[in-house]
Amino acid sequence: MKKIVLALLLVSALLSCKEKTTDTGCEDRICTEEFRSLVIKFVDNKAVGAEVKDFSVVNQRTGEKVYANSAAASNLIKGSFIIVDDGNTKSLSEAGDDLKITGTSVETNQTKSAIIKVKGGKCACHIEKVSGPEQIAFD
Repeated sequence: MKKIVLALLLVSALLSCKEKTTDTGCEDRICTEEFRSLVIKFVDNKAVGAEVKDFSVVNQRTGEKVYANSAAASNLIKGSFIIVDDGNTKSLSEAGDDLKITGTSVETNQTKSAIIKVKGGKCACHIEKVSGPEQIAFD
């Protein structure tokens, strides 16, 4: 008799448990563990890395400045900057956002800009470059 009551209690407890799920609006997806980032390189007229001041990245859709989470470790190579990484995925649209990258040459005081289109989104695992240059050249 005790076994039947215990079994009924166990079955009752299992049936009364509600599965807790969070509806993110994203289908189940499997993401790789890699961490992606996009780099832009500023070069002088001899294609050598150029020292840059007043560097900025602005999302043209939102008007907000974009800061890559891994940017603190960047600029180890002269003229190279991490403009966006997987930490920015959710702030980017699924269709892709135009990011305006601007920098001023320390040597010539010339300012140059370029647009790079990058996709992300609420359900994206990683950022993805759609279009844009690999480098920005000063005259």
